[in-house]
Amino acid sequence: MHMNNSFALITGASSGIGLEIAKNLAARGYNLILTARRTELLEALADEITDKHDVTVDYISCDLSKYDAPKEIFEFCESKNYHVDFLVNNAGYGIKTSFHETSIEIEENFIRVLGTSVIMLTKLFIPKMLANENGKIMIVSSVAAFAAPSAIQPLYGPIKTFMNRFSDGININYKHKGITSTAVCPGFTVTGFHTASGVQEEMDRVPKFMVFSAKRIAKEAVEATIAGKALCVPTKTYKFLVFMLKNIPQPILRLIGTVLAPGRYDRN
Repeated sequence: MHMNNSFALITGASSGIGLEIAKNLAARGYNLILTARRTELLEALADEITDKHDVTVDYISCDLSKYDAPKEIFEFCESKNYHVDFLVNNAGYGIKTSFHETSIEIEENFIRVLGTSVIMLTKLFIPKMLANENGKIMIVSSVAAFAAPSAIQPLYGPIKTFMNRFSDGININYKHKGITSTAVCPGFTVTGFHTASGVQEEMDRVPKFMVFSAKRIAKEAVEATIAGKALCVPTKTYKFLVFMLKNIPQPILRLIGTVLAPGRYDRN
């Protein structure tokens, strides 16, 4: 068991990878703060976890596309004297329309959830981690960070690349002070995200050997973060793919991509 006021905070905790990370951490004895938009899902998950594990679970419904949301989460934790020493930046945001059809406001929301909120939450919680010389930060990124830009959500890969570099920056500045950041880069994962993003059809065409469960991804992600690894690419399949992405010329990669990820580079 961890200290009574020591918590892991998980964004996007109501479903998919975030939900499985919450369950995994609870099984390891971590107290949890769950955040997501849907209160009823957070409440149900909190009840499920506390029924199975002797941990404290609290939650706050919050929309990270709103500028003040990270501050609201931080102030919620401060008001209850929760010390966050394990921060999981996992919230996702899907866009169903093509880039030229999407409003600037939606693109800004996308960047805020996947980028700005990660930076803000890290900035808000890192001072106390520094004071205690202990902190684990997980940034759920994607193998898309290593791939050529996609015709599906053209901002997605670039912002994940940015998040990987941000995670590297945290390690360079704070690892010697007891704080580590792990960029977790899963491939195709069974979650509700693809349906919400309007790309489920493309997901359904991906070969089965390239699709993994959220539980599998969460397990490897948590283990890597606890170990203080800078990068986690879950499963041997995607470790090999990332090796190829780093070493094979882009034109060949794009050709391979049209086979392994149909629709990714040729959306009409």
